[in-house]
Amino acid sequence: MRVYRGEFATPAADREPTAELLASAADGVPAVRVAAPPRQVAFGRRDARESGFEAAKRAAEEAGFPPVERDVGGRAVAYTGSTLSFGVAVPAGGGRGSIDSRYETATETLRDALRDVGADVVRGEPPAAFCPGDHSLRVAGGKRAPNAPEDDGGKVAGLAQRVRADAALVAGVLVVSAADPDPIARVTEPIYDALGVPFDPESVGSVADAGGPDDPDAVARAVEGAFVDGPWGDGEREVVRVDGGDA
Repeated sequence: MRVYRGEFATPAADREPTAELLASAADGVPAVRVAAPPRQVAFGRRDARESGFEAAKRAAEEAGFPPVERDVGGRAVAYTGSTLSFGVAVPAGGGRGSIDSRYETATETLRDALRDVGADVVRGEPPAAFCPGDHSLRVAGGKRAPNAPEDDGGKVAGLAQRVRADAALVAGVLVVSAADPDPIARVTEPIYDALGVPFDPESVGSVADAGGPDDPDAVARAVEGAFVDGPWGDGEREVVRVDGGDA
């Protein structure tokens, strides 16, 4: 599996390696990248169709989060600069798996990687979560309020998928540090309000909240390793630097 490493100073530059991941997968070599993008709010295609989209972008800018538009669907996601983004590109077509099977593989691989570093996470999300969707991970057994149900732990990760004829990219957000939920909630609340999307500021969790390490670099390498050693990998890394650094 090709492992792309490196980080960039601007959101636009940070998006460029995605094309390399997809090109690698189209050539038959799965690829993965786990990194911390620069501070931003990444809006999905659904957001761009909402009447409050311009107001939502202004809210992001006023909070110091540059707004960008991503190629996959879903709702806006805030990255603080330590929040992780992950992407795994695999060959598609020719009976190489369905959208649902790719979601299943990616979600379970991510869940197992986090459990291996001590984070007690399970599938699902609390009500009114950020980036709402069926393919999510949350803190297990959490209670965000005294009267909340036991399965109400904060959301830690959400996944989306982009599919071409020759390759598919399963990508997502992963909140690691205990310092991230508060700024993510503060910027997300006015953005979702402008978009007309329900949001509970208490719905944001983190790997650290789940008992895992409060160390984005360590978690990034663990997630990377899980995909290299998982169903889509072969246990071998071909490291490619995308920022000009040493592999």
